Amino acid sequence: MYKQEFEQIIKTRLPRSVLIYGENTYAIEQYINFYITKLNAMDDKLKLYFDDYNFEQAKSYLSQNSLFGNINLLIIKSEKAIPKKELEVLVEMTQKNPDNYLLYLYYGVAKDIKTATSLFRSNDSVEVRLFEPSLKDSIMILQNKAKNIGLNIDYYGLEYLSIMLGNNLLLCSNELDKLSILNREITTKDINELVFSETSLSAEKLLIDLCNKKLDLTTINTLLDLGEDINSILRATQNFLNQILLFQAYIKINGSVNSQDILGYKLPKQIEEQKAMLANRIKSSKLLKAFEYVLQCEIQLKSAPSPQKETLLYSMFIELQNIL
Repeated sequence: MYKQEFEQIIKTRLPRSVLIYGENTYAIEQYINFYITKLNAMDDKLKLYFDDYNFEQAKSYLSQNSLFGNINLLIIKSEKAIPKKELEVLVEMTQKNPDNYLLYLYYGVAKDIKTATSLFRSNDSVEVRLFEPSLKDSIMILQNKAKNIGLNIDYYGLEYLSIMLGNNLLLCSNELDKLSILNREITTKDINELVFSETSLSAEKLLIDLCNKKLDLTTINTLLDLGEDINSILRATQNFLNQILLFQAYIKINGSVNSQDILGYKLPKQIEEQKAMLANRIKSSKLLKAFEYVLQCEIQLKSAPSPQKETLLYSMFIELQNIL
């Protein structure tokens, strides 16, 4: 089913097993918060995000019987499709126990989850396909958000913010929360000075995609079109690799992630989670090799004739993907 139908259903009842997938991270986070609030499950939930997913742990959690009738809300986020047999067991456990709820939030390729969607098509189990909202829809959602938090910002300011952040609703919403601290009318000047820009986000996206073996060379074109030069892209690449190494060290010591402690400033939540996932997955030896390779490329690029620089930059990212 689609977003509109799902939202009609949850007005009257909460399906106990829900599979949500597609290109709307903001809506996904809203649904998570909606379930937690409706079930009063702030302390009665288990989050298994990405590499933390463990079938035995998930099954054990849903096997719990509470003497006090507490809710068991299991929230799973994954970029890889969970094996269908495991999902079948978890869904069945929610159907047998009225205190059990499962939210399965899939961030991978839609076709890879198709075989599992049949498990979520009963009275108490639903699958929801999301799509990226249009710019117009995003602005309407942000207008409601601004109204709810008492933020004074006009339509054109919201449009400017949405375009600046690549129509990423989750990031736009986070920025509205930050801007509300100013307690005054927000202008495009405020947005330019205070908001994490699309240029930074494009660089992050390029490098995260590269580490996930999903390099999209058109993102380099986007960066160049946004006014970034080759040297700044190189610096962003070196900084990114260094940050992943810092994330690795912090996670090994603390067992958790906090970008404020690691970098001295708070990253957008989605980027923080992605960097933590990469830090857990990529070996430090590969990161160091990649870092050394970028330094070598920097020397080559600085000495190369201008017409060759862009070609060398593309080649560098292709080889970096092979290294990582």
